[in-house]
Amino acid sequence: MSPRLRHLTTLEHLPRETIERLLDRAEALRDACAHGTRKLDVLAGRTVLNLFFEPSTRTRTSFELAARRLGADVVNFDIGFSSTSKGEELFDTLHTLEAMHLDAIIVRHKQSGTPDELVRHAMSGVSVINAGDGNRAHPTQGLLDALTIRQHRPDFENLTVVICGDIRHSRVARSDVHALATLGVKEVRLCGPEALLPATDEFAACPRYDDFDAAIRGADAVIMLRLQKERMASTELPDEAAYFSRYGLDQRRLKLAAKTCLVMHPGPINRGIEIAGEVADGAQSRILEQVGNGVFVRMAVLNEVLAR
Repeated sequence: MSPRLRHLTTLEHLPRETIERLLDRAEALRDACAHGTRKLDVLAGRTVLNLFFEPSTRTRTSFELAARRLGADVVNFDIGFSSTSKGEELFDTLHTLEAMHLDAIIVRHKQSGTPDELVRHAMSGVSVINAGDGNRAHPTQGLLDALTIRQHRPDFENLTVVICGDIRHSRVARSDVHALATLGVKEVRLCGPEALLPATDEFAACPRYDDFDAAIRGADAVIMLRLQKERMASTELPDEAAYFSRYGLDQRRLKLAAKTCLVMHPGPINRGIEIAGEVADGAQSRILEQVGNGVFVRMAVLNEVLAR
């Protein structure tokens, strides 16, 4: 049996057994809390801190709901009014927070590798959970995407999944690839303009496409990504109308996929840029299911690292 996690900063190199345990626990907790209508007390007396250095609505709210549904106390650390905005070093902030006897810190930061740095510098038994760092990893998003696919298509070894859009700047894409490859998905296709695909030595086992029609043909699931404008130079930004014409998911392209193809998106959705509104709201869309699964996956992760 794979050992229990103390931290979760990436899905890369995480054993399949651990990922499957987290997905199984997410579904068990969903049932135990009656899809969120019943509060559990498995983390009563524990304190969880949301430490977000980047704006977030869905992920921060999802983690807060997850912790509260497990009975934990939650503190949201407002960076805008903290000493970090006055020049305090990140690790001084960490040690100050540790002195308040926290049990877990959920961190989002624009700098890749920050959660691992916090793990290395922590002086207490605090657990660190990565809520997104730079373009490197977003492990709970990778888990919830895998869970959403598994609920409809558990036969991973037969599946073709397409990830389309700004993959080069996407931490979601990296965590999705790590999760799906570890779980045995037959083929993960990467699609986008060459400037927005990762370096050729990254994900070498994944076929790369610059033709979305070819990439989506016969696919069982398609994960659309938004343009990460905040991580691009102005010279990198594509013309949005031209981008949608080549890489947007509309009804015509969806018909090229398998008849039961799942449509997914981590949000926020830019309608008419990476996905048409009628597809985002259509019968094959699993976008709102992803949102709901996010709470239960984050409950599973908190339970893994904090349950006594």
